[in-house]
Amino acid sequence: MPPDDSPGFIPPHGGYEKLLSYQKALIVFDGTVFFTKKWLPKYGDRTVDQMVQAARSGKQNIVEGSEASGTSKKMEITLTNAARHSQGELKEDYQDFLRTRGLSEWPAIHRYARRLRELNRLPGATYEDFKKGIESDDPEISANVLLGLVKVTHFLLGKQIKALEQVFLKEGGMSERMTRARLAIRNRQ
Repeated sequence: MPPDDSPGFIPPHGGYEKLLSYQKALIVFDGTVFFTKKWLPKYGDRTVDQMVQAARSGKQNIVEGSEASGTSKKMEITLTNAARHSQGELKEDYQDFLRTRGLSEWPAIHRYARRLRELNRLPGATYEDFKKGIESDDPEISANVLLGLVKVTHFLLGKQIKALEQVFLKEGGMSERMTRARLAIRNRQ
């Protein structure tokens, strides 16, 4: 029986609540649920369901990837990438909403876009910080705020995937960790 201080091979995992990508994805999900109920009820369930599912998938895949990270870096990367793809799909939905209604997507220099960037830099920002824009009575404002949040989440997930790749290249996966732990035990004996 190995001693209690033996090196393990399953690293700490979970903790997705601390990930900025998760925090933003949670705001996107809650905002998308609000948005679709307010602005899309007359267009049928298919669009609503697809947007809500893309927002949910973006959030849930971050959770699943984080939980799987202890035993499978491949699964963590795959699920994080799936979250990114869901955000990309949702980005297109918000752009479609704006375009098909003759509404403008804010350029980076728009004063509201600048304000949105300020809010996105707030540490620990929550839905409440974006609520005024998300729940605006102007569909252009509501869609652009959510679109901006989706773009930020998509960007953060891209950075997260690159960081996960570097960790894998440096530390390896489960098989390498298992081998290192077993060799460490063997060398102690």
